[in-house]
Amino acid sequence: MHLEGSCHCGAVKFSVEAYAPVPYLRCYCSICRKTGGGGGYAVNLGAKFDTLKVEGGEHITVFHATKDGQESPVERRFCAKCGSALWGWAPDWPDLVHPFASAIDTELPPAPNHFHMLLGSKASWVPVETKAGDELFDLYPDCSLEEWHRNNGFLD
Repeated sequence: MHLEGSCHCGAVKFSVEAYAPVPYLRCYCSICRKTGGGGGYAVNLGAKFDTLKVEGGEHITVFHATKDGQESPVERRFCAKCGSALWGWAPDWPDLVHPFASAIDTELPPAPNHFHMLLGSKASWVPVETKAGDELFDLYPDCSLEEWHRNNGFLD
């Protein structure tokens, strides 16, 4: 699915081809909560890095979180002007990019259920709003973005 995205101030615009465009995975870790904002969690999508096209790249900054006392290799891209979270990229999976659903302007397909992950590090003030079919994980789910999409009929 072709996705168009942007930051809040409009300085950065991007497009990407997503193989996993359904915003079903809610991450409650402190990194996502503090850098992603809204709801106390972040929602990431899956796309192919080689399809990423960016306008306004000079306004993008990179953040590496610290995890277990070590700098994370994951690059979180943000607009340096307005602070909007745009996407994450990891050298362990160089062919993939993970746009934040919050930065996507294209209408996204609704998720039939949600996976709530890293609940073990959720802030106490953050409610976990679930519905039938949702799954809860103290750590990570047992399937990938691609597997979830395939299991739910979004991939062949």
